[in-house]
Amino acid sequence: MRLLLIILSVSLLSCGANDKTIATQTNEQLVVDTVKGLVKDVPAGKEAVLSTIYGDMTILLYDETPLHQENFIKLVNESFYDDLIFHRVINFFMIQGGDPASRGASADTRLGGGGPGYSVPAEFNPKFVHKKGALAAARTNNPKKESSGSQFYIVHGKKQNDADVNSIEARIAQKNPGFKYTEAQRAELIQNGGTPFLDMDYTVFGEVISGLQVIDSIAKVATLSGDRPLVDVRMSIKMSK
Repeated sequence: MRLLLIILSVSLLSCGANDKTIATQTNEQLVVDTVKGLVKDVPAGKEAVLSTIYGDMTILLYDETPLHQENFIKLVNESFYDDLIFHRVINFFMIQGGDPASRGASADTRLGGGGPGYSVPAEFNPKFVHKKGALAAARTNNPKKESSGSQFYIVHGKKQNDADVNSIEARIAQKNPGFKYTEAQRAELIQNGGTPFLDMDYTVFGEVISGLQVIDSIAKVATLSGDRPLVDVRMSIKMSK
């Protein structure tokens, strides 16, 4: 896990008392910012770029969900996702894609049941919650809560309040003893929104780190019955690093 730091430029021409004072103040401020949740732990991972007519999203795939990361990278490198559509879009909830049957599908085609023919074991991790921009795996209602081999959704969500978060936290803790949102997670859900009622029920395996506005644009499109966009929103995905 690497820590994202804001580094201040300090002259290296002298090593006197002033420099030590600046360094001390910088370290103290870092501690304060960390406590306030302003400096965040950034998960290690691989990055992919998802392109649409509304722009690009850079997605971080968590190293800490290796089965989902490896599977997603495999499919991307096989061009599996290219020219598929976001077949299910619900404003203030999520945008979903990854059904191979959606490639070139007519408007009356029923979508949402397709995949590569296998599932991926669940990798629930309380560090990764359904905040806005979270990348998570869709799944059927199977007892092991295994993920679809290809279908995913990206959270749009809505802003929560303390009462919402407290209620959801208590419900999740009944099935997952000890579960508790961190202050940073709580602040994220309240300030930027999410769908926390899905936490520890669907595997979150990445997040959008650039291009959140693209989610907003897609989430607002007009939809048909079944939540399919009236005009297809196609995607292509490439690994960037």
